[in-house]
Amino acid sequence: MLSKAIRKPAAAMALALLLTACAQPWQNYQAGADSSTITAKLGPPREVYDLPNGGKRLMWPTQPLGEVTTAADIDASGKIVSVRQVLDENEFFKAQIGTWTRKDVLINFGRPVETSYFPLMKREVWTYRYMEANVWYMMYSFYFDDQGTLRLTQKTPDPLHDPDQRNFF
Repeated sequence: MLSKAIRKPAAAMALALLLTACAQPWQNYQAGADSSTITAKLGPPREVYDLPNGGKRLMWPTQPLGEVTTAADIDASGKIVSVRQVLDENEFFKAQIGTWTRKDVLINFGRPVETSYFPLMKREVWTYRYMEANVWYMMYSFYFDDQGTLRLTQKTPDPLHDPDQRNFF
């Protein structure tokens, strides 16, 4: 029989290996496969956007409380081009201030978890929940001018996961 000193680390190591072996939804698909393979597993997409090349972007968001949106780019013939998680800092950094519009943000990240308007700034703000480095719960915001052009981005801690920011009555 194994001693407690050996069993606990062994159990923790087995759990860690099990968790790393679990593939995320966006990791289970091969480029060139038919788009029906992804809809068979994830169900019908909650959002669909036309891409400039004649293809479609299919999205499965977990918002408003989740931090993941799986996006599949499908070519005009119905084949998978790529599948990825788009609510990610590296994806957000692709947004081009002064060039991107509301439509670009919508197509790239889906519908925001919340929108607001700041009249003194004359900025509409779209905000998305995400996890930074798989550790920190964050919010990423896009600020648009009255013409719909992206003017500013900002990341902040997600108050939903910050006990100091919650109001308990």
